[in-house]
Amino acid sequence: MVQITLNKTVAENRRARFDYFIEQTFDAGIVLAGTEVKSLRKGQASLNESYAGEIKGELFLINAHIAEYTQAGKAGSKAQHEIRRPRKLLLHRKEVDKLLGSIRREGMTIVPISIYFNERGMAKVQIGLAKGKKQHDKRQTEKKRDWDREKSRIMRSRG
Repeated sequence: MVQITLNKTVAENRRARFDYFIEQTFDAGIVLAGTEVKSLRKGQASLNESYAGEIKGELFLINAHIAEYTQAGKAGSKAQHEIRRPRKLLLHRKEVDKLLGSIRREGMTIVPISIYFNERGMAKVQIGLAKGKKQHDKRQTEKKRDWDREKSRIMRSRG
């Protein structure tokens, strides 16, 4: 029996919030093969250097790494999946139109933030409509994070 935990995060793109201003987030379904789901349940995925893009009017998760499932047979067999194939994202048509319009007009990008399993056990991708940060914005973010860390240390030491 497989035990499913609530909103179990499988993979997280830690650089997303450092490199981009996330304007709005969306939760999208994702089309996966059986071996991909099993690999995700084992926590073998990475969103580093991945992004969401348009292919023929639909959104796809591109360059996301989901490792091969070792019990599915040898690499190259029909049971195995491609590691970095484009995976279709499932959103309502209005949401897709809004995202694609923002990309075309405003020079924004769609960044995957995390992959997780919801309470029903379905794999979901949290994506964000984002605008890239400049170098000085990144330095400002780092300064704020360091100050918050220092502030919490001071508060902890005083009681």
